[in-house]
Amino acid sequence: MNHPDTTHDRPPAAAPAGPAASPGPLGRLGLWSARHARTVLVGWLLAVLALGAFAPQVTTALSGAGWQADGSESVQARQVAEQHFGGNASTALQIVVTADRPIDDPAVRQVLARASALASADPRVSTVLPPQPGATIGPDGRTAVLLAGAKASPDDMVRAADDLKGPLNALSGDGIEVHATGASVLWSDFNKANHDAMMKSEIMSWPVTLAILVLAFGSLVAAGLPLLLTLAGLAASAGSLVLIGHLFPVSVWAMNFAMMFALALGIDYALFLVVRFRAARARGRADAVAETMDTAGKAVLLSGATVLVSLSAVMLVPSPAFRSMAGGIMLAVLFVLAATLTLLPAVLGRLGHRVDALALPRLNAGPHRSARFAAWGERLWRHPLRYGAGALVVLVALATPVLGLRTAMPSITVVPEDSSARAGYAAVQQAFGPGAPGTLQILLPAHADTEAGAADVARAAARVAAAPGIAGVLPAQPAADGSGWSMLQAVPTVDPSSPDLARTVDALRAELPEDTLVGGAAVENLDLQHLLTAKTPLVIGVVMALGFLLLLTALRAPLISALGTAAGLLSTGAAFGVARLVFQDGHGAGLLGFAPQGFLDGWAPVFFFAMIFAIAMDYTVFLLASAKEHYERTGDPREAMVGALAHSGRVIFAAAGVMVAVFFTFALSGPLPPKEMGIVLGVAVLLDAALVRLVLLPVLLRLAGTAAWHTPAWLDRVLPRISFSHD
Repeated sequence: MNHPDTTHDRPPAAAPAGPAASPGPLGRLGLWSARHARTVLVGWLLAVLALGAFAPQVTTALSGAGWQADGSESVQARQVAEQHFGGNASTALQIVVTADRPIDDPAVRQVLARASALASADPRVSTVLPPQPGATIGPDGRTAVLLAGAKASPDDMVRAADDLKGPLNALSGDGIEVHATGASVLWSDFNKANHDAMMKSEIMSWPVTLAILVLAFGSLVAAGLPLLLTLAGLAASAGSLVLIGHLFPVSVWAMNFAMMFALALGIDYALFLVVRFRAARARGRADAVAETMDTAGKAVLLSGATVLVSLSAVMLVPSPAFRSMAGGIMLAVLFVLAATLTLLPAVLGRLGHRVDALALPRLNAGPHRSARFAAWGERLWRHPLRYGAGALVVLVALATPVLGLRTAMPSITVVPEDSSARAGYAAVQQAFGPGAPGTLQILLPAHADTEAGAADVARAAARVAAAPGIAGVLPAQPAADGSGWSMLQAVPTVDPSSPDLARTVDALRAELPEDTLVGGAAVENLDLQHLLTAKTPLVIGVVMALGFLLLLTALRAPLISALGTAAGLLSTGAAFGVARLVFQDGHGAGLLGFAPQGFLDGWAPVFFFAMIFAIAMDYTVFLLASAKEHYERTGDPREAMVGALAHSGRVIFAAAGVMVAVFFTFALSGPLPPKEMGIVLGVAVLLDAALVRLVLLPVLLRLAGTAAWHTPAWLDRVLPRISFSHD
């Protein structure tokens, strides 16, 4: 049936009662899925089995590197070093041998020879440079470093570190310690620790999730449907990532985030549809599947589209790790969305009234319209300023610390103390000084074997040695292939994670000739941090603009679309304010079991913002779609606000509970970055659901009244007509 036009400020008349409307496109899709349930179920089973067969390979097939700023000076320096200096680049493996005796002792020389043979036998290693006096032999004569040059891509060098660090460490004994270190080993150790932590968190989160779902539904069968949906999406997306990984590098973090989002959003979407289906069945609706898909299904589709466009903005950051992580999450969302719109209606159609089987009487969720949330809506309608101002004060107070937030790329402390990379890092620092693990590589296009070239190299070496923050400069190394490049290696005076290193690098780039390249593993981190800082405003702006346009297209109401979009900034700011207090200032660090770095990891603002905004818009869509449905039916802004809370408040509350439980389990896991992710996302969801979507946004609907749903005439002619009501 046709729905009233909301072009004018005058509210539409209530729609007359009548026969059920013809189903829309999503309703027809739901009916087809229900009528062909066997075909849909077999199709999904085959897809899950085919793609899921590749899922066990996910941790080995995906890449471990990619944390770089494509096109940056440091990446160019690494490529030159790989090509012209035997792989002596930032991705090379450093094999650190420390002994309780001089390194020329026969036992130590034997260990050095065996370590060199192990590394040389790996096809991903180009050459192994023996320890050099004055360069890679410590002043005390008891520490030596073998340099295993990179002959493969950064991702393959991380895999080489995976294979070599164990056998190298096994050479330790009798007062001799052998550890592999360097950027590739650091990512190898971090990826393993991160994977173990994610698995631990997943195992912890499933029982909590099931308990919350049982409380929300009061039925074991209904509670199991979101988990079915999530498992299908997880298996399909994991297998797809493995297949895509054969075409181009995909960060292993893509799977970690995909797992988390598939679990969280799959449960959200299933909750919204199952609750609506049970309500339609309770009213005796024969077309319960069609009604569910035409109402809740539209909201889910809009929510999924919002999540996808939010994450697509991360693609604006030219870094392989960021792009593949965003792509992995988007792939998981697509599979979960496809399962929600096809597999779930097929299962619901087959179950029918049995969706309430194995009900737990004391936990019975009751009717679709929650009396408690309806009463809460009435209270907000009577006292909007009291509750709205209170929520606003809390959010602003929590967001205030964000003004002093500092970000940087993670330090060595993000890997466990007993890891190979950290042990070797500490040994290098002890023998060669605090800045030795962050040695700078300076590439000059000057022929050192000519008089003019030698003079250029000498002048550059003098400038580097005189630069502030440089402890020493190793003799220039000309390229052996006659390319004309020369390499200077400079040891900073500070640890690679120190903010002072950035000033040293900036000074060198300003002082040295324009065609000189300054690189090294620590500089690659600095360049990536600079890129993230530069791109963050753009990503935030694009995410918000796209989110607003999607809401506007669906709701046809510019005022409430703008307010709903802007409200997400409050919970995001509050979450990052809490993150500053915890991870930068160290409040609660002992409770969570970590040592604060004095900053938040550099990827957090841009990547976590996109994730938080996507989740926040998920709840916004559920609430406002329900409000629009009630307004279309009654033309009453009060019924729109109260009815939206009564019908979607419990779903938002339960879905947020699941998400908070999932995210906070990550805060209990091992490395620091998963803790940051868990705290930031968990706090954001908690605040967004409790204070923004269930308090502030309804208050804004109350204060705006009919203006919230007003569509200017010129906009009415442009926007498509999308209705959220079914009859």
